[in-house]
Amino acid sequence: MRSGVLASSMWRPSRLRVVASLAAVGALALTGCGTDVDDIAVGPGKGWPAAYHDGRNGGSSPVVGAKKIALSWSRPIGGPVAEPVTIGPEGQMFLTTNTPSCTLYSFQMATGRKRFCSGLGPTAIATPSVVDGMTNVYVGDDKDNVGAVISFNYLGQPRWRTTVAGAPVSTQFTGDGNLLTVTQSGQVDVLSRQTGQRVVSTLQLLGQPDFLDNPNLTWPAAGQGLDECHVGEPQCPVANISALDTKTGRFFVTVWKPGKPTAALVALRYADNKIQQEWSADLLFGGSATSPTLSPDGKTVYVGDNTNRLIAVDTADGRTKWVQPLEWTPRGGISVSSDGTIIPSGDDGYLLALRDKGDAPEIAWERKDLDLRGTPVQTAGGTGYTAAAIGEGLNLITFDTKTGTTIDSDVLPGAQGSTTGTSVGAQGEVIVATRIGELFVFKPER
Repeated sequence: MRSGVLASSMWRPSRLRVVASLAAVGALALTGCGTDVDDIAVGPGKGWPAAYHDGRNGGSSPVVGAKKIALSWSRPIGGPVAEPVTIGPEGQMFLTTNTPSCTLYSFQMATGRKRFCSGLGPTAIATPSVVDGMTNVYVGDDKDNVGAVISFNYLGQPRWRTTVAGAPVSTQFTGDGNLLTVTQSGQVDVLSRQTGQRVVSTLQLLGQPDFLDNPNLTWPAAGQGLDECHVGEPQCPVANISALDTKTGRFFVTVWKPGKPTAALVALRYADNKIQQEWSADLLFGGSATSPTLSPDGKTVYVGDNTNRLIAVDTADGRTKWVQPLEWTPRGGISVSSDGTIIPSGDDGYLLALRDKGDAPEIAWERKDLDLRGTPVQTAGGTGYTAAAIGEGLNLITFDTKTGTTIDSDVLPGAQGSTTGTSVGAQGEVIVATRIGELFVFKPER
């Protein structure tokens, strides 16, 4: 079965195909007239379109962050949440869970009203969503025990579904407007955002099984090893969201190959209608549950491992530039601002900022009194946000990214445990979801 074609036709009735075609023609016509209207090829837009904001996993926003925010609304989801909330250009939010009736939820930013919910397979909760400039959302699925990437429009109507081996634990937009996906079992694909068709040949990071020698061999279950991804153990070969340089097509993946004593950081490039490996560095001792992050100039990639190290690697050749020991295991995302401030995350750690001096890091400041409970983010204007444990509950801390000083502290009413991350809206809204399943939206105070 050619999943990009047949699966698309199964999901979209003829009327929707006609509407999509007319929309594409109209959008192209508008573009040809020289307007600034987004056309059908638009990739990520304003808001928080990916788990860590952009292809480089920067964990920072060009929006000027508010110094003072206040809770706008909160609501329970009804099930656990494992990935950060993503936000479309018009403020439509998306998250995945595993409630009995719905798995992908969409809410309106202004009111908290549910826009739609869709029932997907159980692995969808572990797959990050991305949303493009037309508010089409892309996420993983394993309905009927078959791994897939699936896309919905802003109304929750299915657009296409493409079969993959495993669950897509990494999804990013490429520089040419396609969709780069990597599953936990190591399958790498570049898919058309409009049809779901593969635009280059699939690459298997763990090698291609030989079905001639093993005719009865079957692919592992879509969810195999997903439970270990959040700690980066070897049962989950690819545990993290890849960092992508949209200008060069180079992207970076953490891979723990079977039988290897150490996980590797692998550099690949999507260019010239193919995907090829550039280098591999076996440097992630104990594995890694930290998504790599690119520096603003694309010359350095930062990643953590399970021996409490933050590592800076030269993107050109995989050479280790420096290693910074931490007092905790880094997990989740690493926030790297446009001025180079590096803030690692990890629920066993505290708020800490580093500066990259080329051949060594420098501690800019540290706040050992603030226990992290999520992934910090930075915004323009020197403002950052993170969830922290205060007393028996959680607070959203607004801090100065240059000094680490607390600017504001807001209670997450009734929240416990940890959060999946922190997202920033186009108007400076700050959104967090707890792992036990509650959504909080804060708005700037005027």
